[in-house]
Amino acid sequence: MEADLRYPIGKFQKPESLAGDERREFIAQIADAPARLVSATAGLTPAQLDTPYRPGGWTVRQVVHHVPDSHMNAFIRFKLALTENEPTIKPYDEARWAELADGKNPPIEPSLRLLENLHSRWVVLLESIAPAEWDCKFKHPELGPMSLNQNLALYAWHGRHHVAHITALRDRNHW
Repeated sequence: MEADLRYPIGKFQKPESLAGDERREFIAQIADAPARLVSATAGLTPAQLDTPYRPGGWTVRQVVHHVPDSHMNAFIRFKLALTENEPTIKPYDEARWAELADGKNPPIEPSLRLLENLHSRWVVLLESIAPAEWDCKFKHPELGPMSLNQNLALYAWHGRHHVAHITALRDRNHW
C-alpha cells in the first residue's frame, strides 16, 4: 500500500474532549512547532524550497508561508471564542492565499520569525485558559461547532502535519 503524501502523519482525528495532560502535550507541540519548522527547512536551497512536497501539491516555500497564515487565524479564533458567545468565524481560501505573492515568492525567514513570535504569544494565551474555558466554542461555517479543546488538538496536529510534508520530501529526495 502506497503512503498518502497528503497526510504523512495521518488525517486529523477530532477528539470530543481532552484531559489536562493531553492539553499540556498539545500546547508543548504548538510551542515547539516553530523550531521544528526551522529545523525541517534548514539548509534548503532556493530550488529545493520551490519543489512541491508531492505531485500537484504546494512547494516547500508555500507550505512554510501557509503555516503562520493558518496559525494566525487559529490564534484569533481562540481569542474570539474566549471573548464572545459561540462566534461564527470566517474561513479563508488557503489554496488561493498560497498563490498570492507573499505566499509563493519571498524568502521563508520572515514567515519563520512570524511563526516564532506568534507562537510565543499564543502559548501565553493557551497556558492562561481555565479548565472550564476549554469547552468554549466557535462556529465554523464548514466544519460546524468546534471547542477550544478540539481547535488545540487540530493545530498541534497541523504543525506536525506540515513539518512532516517537508521532512518526508527531504527523506525521499535524500536532501
